[in-house]
Amino acid sequence: MRRRPFVVASLAAACGGALAVPARLGAQELAPARLQRRLGRGGRTVPAIGMGTWLTFDVGDDTQEREQRRHVLQRFFAAGGGMIDSSPMYGSAERVVGELLPGLPHEGRLVAATKVWTPLTGLGPGQLERSLKEWRVPRFDVLLVHNLLNWRAHLQLLRRAKDDGRARLIGISTSHGNRHDDVERILKSEPIDVLQITYNLADTRAEPLLALAAERGVGVVVNRPFDGGQLFDAVGRCAVPPWAAEAGCLTWTAFFLKWIVAHPAVGCAIPATRQPGHMDENMAAGTGALPDAATRRRMQGLIATL
Repeated sequence: MRRRPFVVASLAAACGGALAVPARLGAQELAPARLQRRLGRGGRTVPAIGMGTWLTFDVGDDTQEREQRRHVLQRFFAAGGGMIDSSPMYGSAERVVGELLPGLPHEGRLVAATKVWTPLTGLGPGQLERSLKEWRVPRFDVLLVHNLLNWRAHLQLLRRAKDDGRARLIGISTSHGNRHDDVERILKSEPIDVLQITYNLADTRAEPLLALAAERGVGVVVNRPFDGGQLFDAVGRCAVPPWAAEAGCLTWTAFFLKWIVAHPAVGCAIPATRQPGHMDENMAAGTGALPDAATRRRMQGLIATL
């Protein structure tokens, strides 16, 4: 994921003087408590910032790349992380995660989340079994139908998996704003626990579905929180405004993530990264204050002008 460094106040002039670096770190100097959210009415409580593995953990047997990902996972758990999201669609990501987890301090804290992804109904059970073996877990905490592919048939598989103890929470995923009409129909007609969907400062189309999910008691997991890195490109060399720092947003990473998890329907955001330093930034966003509704509107208005 592409990042822009936290810049000094002199760069504010490049943004028309509208933005400036906060003069002090404030509350985040005091190691604030980690933000926790409940995944729907019946779901477990999870840290508000998790991690995704799309693209970033598809490294196969490359020794150097795998060692870097081990450091990413170490930083994640050291900072109190919980949810790790993957999919059979993500190449070797599930296997890499499963092989790196042993020896890391995740006991009782890992929230293992994956998906079923195949157009063929008959291949779903075997795919689920392979995912369990690759993750090296007895059950998944969250199991979704990936991108609604053959969702009617696979939801039946997920319900059986929940009944026999191989999944705790089940649901659906979509991304890039796709198939929102189908998501709405499923939320209204199917007894699911979790919805994973794209929602960020550049793409707010999911807001009606977030409200519907909250109404139905469905937990929400947010993918693509940085809009594939384009939000960092949008802010460029501009600095974070002082008024955002008062809401705990000391970096653009925190600005983007806190805006998401401050939405009352959101349970967890899952940014993906290859870099241990970026993981530190992501996890720092899961601590301290959150912007209120008025500040969220101000944050959204700022990004809309860039």
